Amino acid sequence: MEPSILGTLFERGLDPDKRGQLGAHYTDTEKILMVVEPVVMQPLRREFEAMRARVEELAAGRTPSILTLQGTRRANLPPWERDAEATWRTFLDRLRAVRVLDPACGSGNFLYVTLRLLKDLEEEVLNYGSERLRLPRDFPHIDPHNVMGIELNPYAKELASVSIWVGHIQWMIDHGYGFPRNPVLQPLHSIEQRDAILAHEADGKPVPAEWPEAEFVVGNPPFLGDRMMRGGLGDEYVDELRAVYDGRLPGGSDLVCYWHELARDQIARGRARRAGLLATNSIRGGLNRRVLERIKETGDIFMAWADEEWVVEGANVRVSIIGQSGPGETSRFLDGREVAVIYPDLMGGAATTADLTRARSLSENGGYAFIGTVKAGPFDLPGALAREMLKTSGNPNGRPNSDVVVPWRNGLDIARRARDMFIIDFGERTLSDAAQYQTPFEYVREHVHPHREGRKLDQAAWWLHQRRRPAMVAAIQPLSRFLVTPSLAKYRLFMWMQRPTNPDYQLVVIARDDDYAFGVLHSRAHERWSLRMGTSLEDRPRYTPTSTFETFPFPWPLNTPDAALTPAQAAHGQAIGAAANSLDEARQRWLNPSELAREEDDILPSLPKRLVPVDEDAAKELAKRTLTNLYNQRPQWLLNAHRALDVAVFGAYGWPEAPEELDDETMLARLLALNLERAASQGT
Repeated sequence: MEPSILGTLFERGLDPDKRGQLGAHYTDTEKILMVVEPVVMQPLRREFEAMRARVEELAAGRTPSILTLQGTRRANLPPWERDAEATWRTFLDRLRAVRVLDPACGSGNFLYVTLRLLKDLEEEVLNYGSERLRLPRDFPHIDPHNVMGIELNPYAKELASVSIWVGHIQWMIDHGYGFPRNPVLQPLHSIEQRDAILAHEADGKPVPAEWPEAEFVVGNPPFLGDRMMRGGLGDEYVDELRAVYDGRLPGGSDLVCYWHELARDQIARGRARRAGLLATNSIRGGLNRRVLERIKETGDIFMAWADEEWVVEGANVRVSIIGQSGPGETSRFLDGREVAVIYPDLMGGAATTADLTRARSLSENGGYAFIGTVKAGPFDLPGALAREMLKTSGNPNGRPNSDVVVPWRNGLDIARRARDMFIIDFGERTLSDAAQYQTPFEYVREHVHPHREGRKLDQAAWWLHQRRRPAMVAAIQPLSRFLVTPSLAKYRLFMWMQRPTNPDYQLVVIARDDDYAFGVLHSRAHERWSLRMGTSLEDRPRYTPTSTFETFPFPWPLNTPDAALTPAQAAHGQAIGAAANSLDEARQRWLNPSELAREEDDILPSLPKRLVPVDEDAAKELAKRTLTNLYNQRPQWLLNAHRALDVAVFGAYGWPEAPEELDDETMLARLLALNLERAASQGT
């Protein structure tokens, strides 16, 4: 029997929905070794090599005493031999005293693998003492009590004990040793069944959970995003958790961050030496990154894998692996290569590599970038149905339905092709005012109201979108067009959107209508900045109004009036605008060539013009022409257009190098310096 299969039994034994709430997933041996080897075994092996070097120094040119027939050694050993044996014995005792904790142990795979590695090392130490120093052969002492675990699920807790004992017994058999047979499996009290991050005092007051002392902490804590925590854990639990860790972690932190914070606390208090834990790769950015910043404040990140592929239930998930320690580490490894420093965004390299985690939000960028609306219900309509509503007249208020029935776009409409979709949006209207738009209101009452019943949404305003983004609406109201980019996409793509189109929450809205803003945002400077400042979901980079947009320093402050620009700035702005407009027009010609699509007016003059395939064959060809496919192919004309844009943007920054001559790290360092300079002048 292979004990690691118990992890699969645990995962399959849980209800599928419950499994998702717990974040319980089996961790394969490859990922376990990526944690256990550098966190636990490498420092122990370094100590082993230091012990061997000292013994070899003492024993140089000398022959150890021979064992007597009774298997003992004579008492009057020479000093060198006593020192050598003491050196060997000190390390052996130290090794046998090692304790490893997995505070989210599941079915025990981390502890099972770690125990076998510790036993392998102990066997190597015993062999060395027997062969090099002719010491009596000792019996292995490392056993399941060297590993400890915390697990909330009682089923998993029992499986962990079984898998660890079975692994221990199999190792003993494989190496020719005996094992206990009555009973074969003994209780393992070092595996505790309890909550690993939240506890309660006798009077019921919630407090952070306390972990037992252990030299090393390893594991794969549950992955549960901030938005999913309430549904998975309940409002009361989440409220207590947020309150208990207030001041240590931001309120919107993902669940996994609490394990990393407690591991940091253990190390800072001297209750642990090293920790290695997995996380989703979103820990590198946004609110989650605060826990990594705290690790750097009290200790260090000595090992990290920033963005590793992990297949779970057939889905390709991206994870980060973080090894932390106290201060004083002399070597650091990032993605398998030695680096001088690892920053809280899990980027690093030479000591001169730009630490973009120091970047600050710039007030000059405030009020331009927004997340789109969250509808929380079937407010959306196919184009044909929407146009029937738009034809309807006779509302009691005398107003047209176009007030509340508008085109609608989400992230797929940008990365692929725009679908013919509309949405009913009553804005901030009262129930009485919304009911004046008779046909749209009846549709919402029939389809949305049942969806809202019994859900933790604002049932008192069931006819309204859940998050209406009034600040965004006000910002784009004066504009005929505005910029959007998918919050998650393979490439960082910006496109124009015409009013009165309603942008979905999968889009980040930039309330600007000028080609200068479009050009700078689509430059290599901003693309590289956004990739470093953002996180990702699976293999798709994430863009946010805060960490990626508000921190980015434009060549001159974005809120600078045209009249306040210097002649040089105005000239650079015109060059950027011309290059941006050229890029946009070239892309549109590729997306919708005149021989495949024609433009025609929609049902109302206020609506953007429609693009219609000229025939069925054209429709099939147009379906292949998406922005994602274009950037997959990257034809030479597209590369040329982007280079021309970069030349204009680099010139506006005053960078003398051609775009291809300026490496990313130098460019990012310059942008960081500009960000910090602007932030200092604004007092942020």
